[in-house]
Amino acid sequence: MTSVFETIQNSDVRQLAINPNHWYVVARSYEVINKPVNVILWKQAIALYRDSQGQVHALEDRCPHRQVKLSHGQVVGNELECAYHGWRFNSAGECAAVPYLAANQKLPNCTIRRYPVKEQDGFIWLFPGDVETLHETSLQPMGLPEWEHLNYIATVSVINCQAHYSYLIENLMDMYHGHLHQDLQAWAEANLQDIEEDMNRVDAHYTAQSYYKIDKIWSISQLFFPALRKLHPEPLDVSYVYPHWVSTLGKDFKIYCLLCPVNETQTKAYLIHFTSLNAFWRLHKLPVWFRRFVKDSLFGAAQKLLDGLVIQDVQMIEEEQQAYLQNSQRRNYELNRALVSVQKLMKSQVK
Repeated sequence: MTSVFETIQNSDVRQLAINPNHWYVVARSYEVINKPVNVILWKQAIALYRDSQGQVHALEDRCPHRQVKLSHGQVVGNELECAYHGWRFNSAGECAAVPYLAANQKLPNCTIRRYPVKEQDGFIWLFPGDVETLHETSLQPMGLPEWEHLNYIATVSVINCQAHYSYLIENLMDMYHGHLHQDLQAWAEANLQDIEEDMNRVDAHYTAQSYYKIDKIWSISQLFFPALRKLHPEPLDVSYVYPHWVSTLGKDFKIYCLLCPVNETQTKAYLIHFTSLNAFWRLHKLPVWFRRFVKDSLFGAAQKLLDGLVIQDVQMIEEEQQAYLQNSQRRNYELNRALVSVQKLMKSQVK
């Protein structure tokens, strides 16, 4: 590898839209209960609601009568009722009822957009793109197989940053930034070994020194007590699987970042951290109900660690965004080849 500076041109990548023909995460399942929820996915206001059968639906968050938000309203049976005049809309986005409709009047022939939506692995996934493309390609959400797996303990942290999504992805793909995290650092001495690329993903393979080794039941306490952590070599693999991100550190940890870009200067994402219990073979022989109890009881075990990492990363990401806004012509000098590959993938996805 030559030690030359790679110059990343910011002028276009920081203005990129998203490729809508993918599944994005817009909410956690528990957030959508008996009231409509407003979410924004790349400038599109969307109302999520759960009908009387528990099915989640997604409609354009706009009542065509007076253009107010449907998410201000309420769910009535299987329909979403506008708070302003009580017009109701079914899951297809069609006007289904008007409370003051006269006997000689017909229902307004107005519809709003309906979005394909799936509830999977504790999250609400939404497809904002062309429905025909979805049917032709059979695209599926990335999915989190560890979410229900009894051998994995989950922790979820929400990322809200005032920055373009590209800054977040670059942060996640650049393992050299571990220098930032100090006491919260999960790895050290990262060294990029190899990069694999195709039209939908970039895989960057690092070697690193991990601070954690989950090989005995008491070793879970490393998540809470830094003094118990000791460095040891582990492979560190990070992947940008457009539009989301996934990472594995040795055999003990897997992390996902599921993106919900809001606009050019705002990004929401869900960071999901899984700690593996695969090393505890005795635990696997116990009754399923007990293993489920252990999994549920330890949910959020890494919350302090994960939230701390997010706070530190968001500060840097937002400073990058502000620097760009103040002078978009100023160049970045980049030594990490993975970031060049990531920007190339972003540009290829948005045509």
